[in-house]
Amino acid sequence: MALRRQDWFEGWRLFGVLTLTVIALCIWIAGMRQFEVEGIRMVIRFTARTSLILFCLAFGAAALARLRPNAWTRWQRRNRRYLGVAFAASHGLHAIAIVTFAGLDPVGFAAATNIASYLFGGIGYAFVIAMTATSFDRTASAIGPHAWRLLHLTGGYYLLLQFTVSFGKRIPDMPLYALFLIPLLAVFVLRMVAMASKPTERALQAG
Repeated sequence: MALRRQDWFEGWRLFGVLTLTVIALCIWIAGMRQFEVEGIRMVIRFTARTSLILFCLAFGAAALARLRPNAWTRWQRRNRRYLGVAFAASHGLHAIAIVTFAGLDPVGFAAATNIASYLFGGIGYAFVIAMTATSFDRTASAIGPHAWRLLHLTGGYYLLLQFTVSFGKRIPDMPLYALFLIPLLAVFVLRMVAMASKPTERALQAG
């Protein structure tokens, strides 16, 4: 029965359930504040966190499956594409909330942003768009495996750094934000350990 439920919660069905859940929660959160500025800012914070979780699940999937192969990690690796596209959808909602905030409260938006946030945030979204666009078989084959790997590795590590900086800079005012750095650090360590294990595996196979 558990295996059947796991098989059901895969692929585009997984993407649909995750995305619709995030959308519904965004509407509920904004509605609690009558869709005014504070409600929109709550949605911005909420989607930043859902994006972080989905990104970590997608970007850490291959390394975790290599280091700890089991039913869950195999499921995670098998569905990393759909987790990644769900991350893109969550981050798209994050962008919509930011634009809405700018429209409702231009003064507050200007106080909360700067040139660096536009620049580095814009680069991050460019990577999200490019990585999402190449998350389909046809577009991935069109750019070739080498370019695909370079794009997704570079974009993944850039987003990992951007999440770390975005959440880390809030720690002095809100120390609990340090908790959000734990999954980011875990993904980085997992990927480094998995990368280091590859030469050892090749040496064992050659021997």
